[in-house]
Amino acid sequence: MAAASAPGEIRVASPVGRWVVLTTVLGSGMAMLDSTVINVALPRIGADLDTDLAALQWTVNAYMLTLAGLILLGGALGDRYGRRRVFLVGVVWFAAASLLCGVAPNAGVLIAARALQGVGGALLTPGSLALIQASFHPDDRARAVGFWSGFGGVGAAVGPFVGGWLVDGPGWRWVFLLNLPLAAICVPVALRHVPESRDPSAHGRFDVLGAALGALALAGVTYALIEAPGRGASPLVIGAALAGVALGVVFVRVERRRADPMLPPSIFRSRLFTSVNLVTFCVYAALGGFFFLSAIQLQVVAGYSALGAGTALLPTTVLMLLFSARSGELGRRIGPRIPLTLGPLLAAAGMLLMLRVGPGSASFGGYVTEVLPAVLVLGAGLVVVVAPLTATVLAAVDTGRAGLASGINNAAARAAGLIAVAALPLLAGMGPEAYRDAGEFAATFRRAMPMCAGLLVAGAFLAWWTVRTPPAPAAGEREEERPECTVHCGVVAPPLEDPAPHDPGEAPPAPRSRHT
Repeated sequence: MAAASAPGEIRVASPVGRWVVLTTVLGSGMAMLDSTVINVALPRIGADLDTDLAALQWTVNAYMLTLAGLILLGGALGDRYGRRRVFLVGVVWFAAASLLCGVAPNAGVLIAARALQGVGGALLTPGSLALIQASFHPDDRARAVGFWSGFGGVGAAVGPFVGGWLVDGPGWRWVFLLNLPLAAICVPVALRHVPESRDPSAHGRFDVLGAALGALALAGVTYALIEAPGRGASPLVIGAALAGVALGVVFVRVERRRADPMLPPSIFRSRLFTSVNLVTFCVYAALGGFFFLSAIQLQVVAGYSALGAGTALLPTTVLMLLFSARSGELGRRIGPRIPLTLGPLLAAAGMLLMLRVGPGSASFGGYVTEVLPAVLVLGAGLVVVVAPLTATVLAAVDTGRAGLASGINNAAARAAGLIAVAALPLLAGMGPEAYRDAGEFAATFRRAMPMCAGLLVAGAFLAWWTVRTPPAPAAGEREEERPECTVHCGVVAPPLEDPAPHDPGEAPPAPRSRHT
């Protein structure tokens, strides 16, 4: 049954608006949940399947690799063939791959199934945000993106708790089987309530070569980083690293020369778009490394159960649930510069506080004095940064390129997590069996956390120096009366037509809404 409301006209407070938010949150939440829920299950998976640390890294990174490598193609498919259609294909694909993960008899099958999950995630993840941007009225996009970011962030943060509950209960395989009922809810709701939308200007051939080159470049570098601790500087490791770098160079050259590239260089002419994607890379690299290592630290070193480790991180979820939507509105009013600077700094402080976690932290007193302050400060930083970060990326592009923009931003985030999970154990000197030894893992954890915090500090400085807040209204002038922008002033609402020339270091002014 077709949705009653047309794209671009839906209000958040309407019944259809709530259904659209629910659908996109469920779909993207599946992918987001699986990217973090796995972390708390890793020690149990390693023991059950008798694997080393490298296999556990691949369990995480096989998913991130195909997701990051193909997500741009997924966004382009949605823009051309319909965002709802491609989103639903991704949901069904993801559920089927999750079933395969849940019945995997060994580590090899599990890793392959995780790679298939990433393909489904590459189809549904950019479509979820593009549906939000294309479905809602321009005046409601800030609030809708805030809800999407908040509940999506909750899905990522609640992952360790849900994963712990499942691991200690029915078993780690249910970490994947949980996606099946979520998909069963998402598909009929989307078919009934979510309007279809597409980019009418999308045409030409799909850049399959670019997608393959990008994925293979990431695969080469990832393989070298993960295998280096166990194999050393072997010809295979060095060859994989060199091949990955070479394929990355070829990818850039191909994208510059193609008439219809998957990653068009023209989209990076906006300094704002480029800068915010670099900030995204820094933030999500730090978060990827943090959640991968902290879930193991809490269990192997501090002595938490899987459920206890997930519960220990739950305050982060609560903060995002309560305040992310308000953070999106605040970013709309004051501009992105302050949230994108302050948020990473707060999150960095939270990660440094995790250095206090060690043996004895599993007691009530240890949790209150050592774990809780760290997760509260980290959660506050995520509340401040996540919604404005997402909204600012979309503000820098035309609405018709929403799928492409969200795909690029998601690719930056997933590639960041991929590289962090692969590189941090190597940089911190973590051996193949480190996760089985509390003393060895604790020592490497203490070296890794400052690296994660340093990435966040780098992102904060980058945001401060490159992101500019749109000018405030003149004295006596109401924001909605300004002829050159909507109430979003380019912070949340992307331009509906080509804007006038502007300083590339500032957020582009949005033209008057066609609906007003």
